[in-house]
Amino acid sequence: MAQTVTIWAEPRPGTHWEYLVPILTVHLLACLAFLPWCFSWSGVALAVGGTVVFGTLGINLCYHRLLAHRSLKVTEPLERSLATIALCSLEDTPVRWVANHRLHHVHSDDERDPHSPRDGIAWSHAGWLFRRAPSRRTYAYFDKYAHDILADDYYRWLERHPMAIVGIYLIHAACFAAAGFAVGRLVGGDVNHALQLAASWLVWGVYVRTVLVWHTTWSVNSLTHLFGYRSYETGEDSRNNWFVGLVAMGEGWHNNHHHDPASASVQHRWWEIDVTYYCIVLLERLGMATNVIRPRHLRHPGRAAQRREEAGS
Repeated sequence: MAQTVTIWAEPRPGTHWEYLVPILTVHLLACLAFLPWCFSWSGVALAVGGTVVFGTLGINLCYHRLLAHRSLKVTEPLERSLATIALCSLEDTPVRWVANHRLHHVHSDDERDPHSPRDGIAWSHAGWLFRRAPSRRTYAYFDKYAHDILADDYYRWLERHPMAIVGIYLIHAACFAAAGFAVGRLVGGDVNHALQLAASWLVWGVYVRTVLVWHTTWSVNSLTHLFGYRSYETGEDSRNNWFVGLVAMGEGWHNNHHHDPASASVQHRWWEIDVTYYCIVLLERLGMATNVIRPRHLRHPGRAAQRREEAGS
């Protein structure tokens, strides 16, 4: 039986405080990393490693390639686990993230694109998050652009209980702090040492890592529509940006992605490293992923010559 979903709708355009306040707060908390007492090399390692885990597996693989583009299939428990990992980066609910991303593909770099740098690089990087958009907070909008996501019980529950995202984030932050304290006690045997390590793991492993994941994702929206080379004429401004391609684990080969958004891979040349796709291939070989969609030029080998001509190679 179909269920009615009650989704909060914004009353009018204006500042989106529900996004601005948490984003500013986490940035301020990340600044605690400048305090020597909050520093540890293990904390730095957690920040770097966490960026890969939460950013690559949560945002890139799950939100983007699995949910938004359906470039592969995984079991429901694995999908929901990956989505929960993504929630630990505070990048919105699966329904809203997918709906906005699909809108971006339909109206890329035109007036309906939610984050085109044609409206300014600051706007495309993060500014668009701070401006209310009532038309993108309605059931009709979600049903149009993320109908398949909204049909899932877990994702629909998250829309009904948006504060659950904050709860998940706080719980995972507490886990980092508790683990740091436990390891500090085990290694140092001193409460002060344990508290220092707990603070380090919380600041670096959670707050700094969250900021890194944010700006990595936002750079795909901004930098890869402004700087880089174009292998394909795609009708918008997408570009392949080597810097974003490396730090975003493949997401920076954005012109390739807009040329073939259904593909699980954005690596069209040997040096266009796509770590996210390598993770997908690993899941496939472990029997945890199926129906992995290869790039168009591999799905249709006869078009390879045409692709090389388009790419100018």
